[in-house]
Amino acid sequence: MHIKDLVTMVLLLLLVPIFPLAAHSLEELQGELGDREKYFQPIGKAAPDFTLEDAKGRAVALEDLRGKVVVLHFVYTSCPDVCPLHAERIAEIQEMVNQTPMRELVQFVTITTDPEQDTPEVMRDYGPGHGLDAANWMFLTSGPDRPEDTTRKLAERFGHTFSTTEDGYQIHGVVTHVIDREGRWQANLHGLKFERTNLVVYVNALVNDAGKRHAHEPQSFWEAIRGWF
Repeated sequence: MHIKDLVTMVLLLLLVPIFPLAAHSLEELQGELGDREKYFQPIGKAAPDFTLEDAKGRAVALEDLRGKVVVLHFVYTSCPDVCPLHAERIAEIQEMVNQTPMRELVQFVTITTDPEQDTPEVMRDYGPGHGLDAANWMFLTSGPDRPEDTTRKLAERFGHTFSTTEDGYQIHGVVTHVIDREGRWQANLHGLKFERTNLVVYVNALVNDAGKRHAHEPQSFWEAIRGWF
């Protein structure tokens, strides 16, 4: 293991006892996180369903991602400011996640809100240009057989509103959405100033099905650590 990987792993393991992975409910865990992360917003409802296409024209439905925690956000590639910064923030989080055993159980999803301009060629270049790892990241669009505003309507179902500047740029909120392994939209993190490790620890809790121990003994600290391996 490289020293960088070791440092990241140790940091994340040290964070385990800070948050109640042994909590008797997801609400308790979210309450603890909410006290520490002002940009965190619990949601707790079924995620808006979708069937879209990746850059290779393959259909991808939310149902296909069951069993994985989904970290999802909306961008358009011609955005001159916050969209690339958001993608790079997601790439940083992905790098942290992918240095742990969570790698196989977390899917990062970017969805364009401008399918007309974001062609498959543009989409294929976007990930490498912003440090995103195709191992567990995908860029989705509406596809040629669906209305051009399909992804914008999906973004609205996730709570986004749109406006257009005089230069023709779209403006919408910068939000990272987190969906659990059963397809429930569990939380949002707003903006770009949230603490990366808070999101990584929360994703770890969802990977380990936090909140489903109601009828069992709480998980010990060492049991939580063993869950990483």
